[in-house]
Amino acid sequence: MKKNYWMVLGLLIVSLLSSCAGMPVPVTGAVGVSSAAAPLMINPVPTPAPASDTPEDYNPLTGLPVNNPDNLLVPPALVSVTNWPPSARPQAGLSFSPIVFELYIGEGMSRFLAMFYGDFPTTVSEEEGNSKVGANSGSPTVQGAEAAVGPIRSGRLPYESLRSIYNGFLVMASAYRGVAANLSQHSNVFGSDSDDINSALIPVDKLEGIAQSTKKQLGEAALSGMVFDDTAPQGGQTVDRFWFIYNAIDMILWQYDPDIESFRRYQDQADGKTFNQFTDRLNGDSLTYENIILLYANHRGCTESAFDIDLMYINRAPAVLLRDGKAYNIYWSTANGEYERTTGKLRPIRFIDANGEPFPLKPGQTWVYLLPTGTPTWEAPDKEEIPVNTPQWVAPNAQALLYNLLNNKEPGSGNWVSRYYASMIPYDKAVCDKIKK
Repeated sequence: MKKNYWMVLGLLIVSLLSSCAGMPVPVTGAVGVSSAAAPLMINPVPTPAPASDTPEDYNPLTGLPVNNPDNLLVPPALVSVTNWPPSARPQAGLSFSPIVFELYIGEGMSRFLAMFYGDFPTTVSEEEGNSKVGANSGSPTVQGAEAAVGPIRSGRLPYESLRSIYNGFLVMASAYRGVAANLSQHSNVFGSDSDDINSALIPVDKLEGIAQSTKKQLGEAALSGMVFDDTAPQGGQTVDRFWFIYNAIDMILWQYDPDIESFRRYQDQADGKTFNQFTDRLNGDSLTYENIILLYANHRGCTESAFDIDLMYINRAPAVLLRDGKAYNIYWSTANGEYERTTGKLRPIRFIDANGEPFPLKPGQTWVYLLPTGTPTWEAPDKEEIPVNTPQWVAPNAQALLYNLLNNKEPGSGNWVSRYYASMIPYDKAVCDKIKK
């Protein structure tokens, strides 16, 4: 079954790409970008940063109160969650994750590294229904059973830097031997059923147990440094929709919903036209995120799927923040400062303005794209009528949609587009040597 799926998927890719032959391909530069090495530049008006001290019962990764403050005393879990094939969707537990990192894994696909800290996912009772979540999905909610997270998939090289930055532990379904050798002892393997690659769901009580036991080695979490403010900063540019394109049959749409002041995520079903709104199979809730961040960092690769990302000890690098229906050009930093030198611990990725002052996120959850430096972003004409909150949207013409997004530019439309280029990951022999040891 698995082999047949990939055969069909491969034929579909060839078919769609062939039908798009002759379409102009955008260059690495983008509207408003001064050079291929620079991402979208939007100059916000500097605003005073709110106090960085978070109350004891607030999650320092969301700026929101938690139900159980004791959970803030254990290290965060970073769980490798699959996004392919589409039958893995909807995933379990993402609506409870303060921060989700999305990264490329090769062959036009992406994977999530979801962080769990503060309030863990909760059990769904039988009284809350037994309906399946998500149109055309074979993944039911977990009623009358322990809450779980997943499906879990294998580890990747960049996971170790993120684990170190957040002083947490990894949960993954094994890893390639060369990759596993570069992941720390604070990695936990939770295997999957070989007959169903989407079956690996780790129960929340097991996840909490690992957090408690790992605390003995890692100590208490050191997660200060992020700041939050309900009031949107001045400046920025309007963002009604944000499209992220990996290829013709792997496209993500983020639609801003002003009623909830958050972005809703949709993704096509490997067909380039049927976009399902993402939900959490634990509770059926839509996945909505207050902040979306495009984080640009140097990628160094051995192959298309085996690469590392420079995330440690970065003084300043560019990023784009989407919040409150606006886009802001900001920076990110993991600089080694007085805190790190004094405590010996690292702090989370911090977001700052051009003057080095903290730039506030909106209180709530954050979705972070890890992108090669120079990944282009632009505004395209808004030609589609898409309801703000609909379970599913089907593009009338998939080829016309893709052509418009990739080839037409219209500054000020509020219809933003970014495209991933694996070719922007330079070869680095050091990465090859690292995974061959």
